[in-house]
Amino acid sequence: MTDGGVVDDEDMPGGDADREPDPSDSLRTFGAVLQALREHAGYSRTEFANLVSFSRHTVESVELGRRMPDVALVERSEDALGNTGALRKSSKYVTRGRGDVGLAAWFRQWARLERVAVSLCTYECRLVPGLLQSEGYARALFENRIPLLTDEQLEAQITARLDRQRMLLERPTVPFHFIVEEAVFRRRLGGRDVQRHQLDYVLERTAPRNVTLQVMPLDAEFHACMDGPVRLLETPKGQRLAYSEGQENGRLISDPKEVSLLCQRYDTLRSQALNPKDSRGLLERLRGEL
Repeated sequence: MTDGGVVDDEDMPGGDADREPDPSDSLRTFGAVLQALREHAGYSRTEFANLVSFSRHTVESVELGRRMPDVALVERSEDALGNTGALRKSSKYVTRGRGDVGLAAWFRQWARLERVAVSLCTYECRLVPGLLQSEGYARALFENRIPLLTDEQLEAQITARLDRQRMLLERPTVPFHFIVEEAVFRRRLGGRDVQRHQLDYVLERTAPRNVTLQVMPLDAEFHACMDGPVRLLETPKGQRLAYSEGQENGRLISDPKEVSLLCQRYDTLRSQALNPKDSRGLLERLRGEL
């Protein structure tokens, strides 16, 4: 039972067929292959990271088997290392591993529902949504966490956050819709360089046809979601669910009346926010100001 309703168990991953394996040799094997090809090509980690437009820390984490390889990293690495096909083929056998490790306890059920949802909508007024966060932005966010995280906890949080983003690339027929306050993109969390890269990252991640971003402008005179952020999804069986989050807590909402109300607010907010084209234009202008 959750907040007056029931989540259909058949829509929840987590049965024996869906249970993900433990941290795997496949991650370490893929990392070893990438490292061997990089070293054979004569690149240091820093040189290679610049070549594929990922941070040195990301390259190191993948090579050491600590995180999943991003699809873009695999493709760029192939291009940079001779297009042998070894990375593309081996990446197909890499398992996600620890699944929910690095996710807040109250968020894990929602994260599992995300993996099978047929549509996802997100309104955020505090920070860039997790599915659109660059590694630098996520790192700055978790480094500001109080109480301070250990190095191991910080890396687990970042790995889990970036791993969730694979949905955007792996599920091209699922519509992802985001509404984000303009103020979020103006906040210089982590500094100017982090903000610049974050804007580039959002523009890149929202370029596919199934990913839509609308910005809620600062000068908007009407606003349907003043009560705070909200996430909405539809399960494969047509059940609509919502999720709201605050300080050290999150709430999965399945009561049909409450979900319907939140859907109405979200739909109204879509009409009040900038359209997708103007939203991208605004982000490009902000990027040009940095």
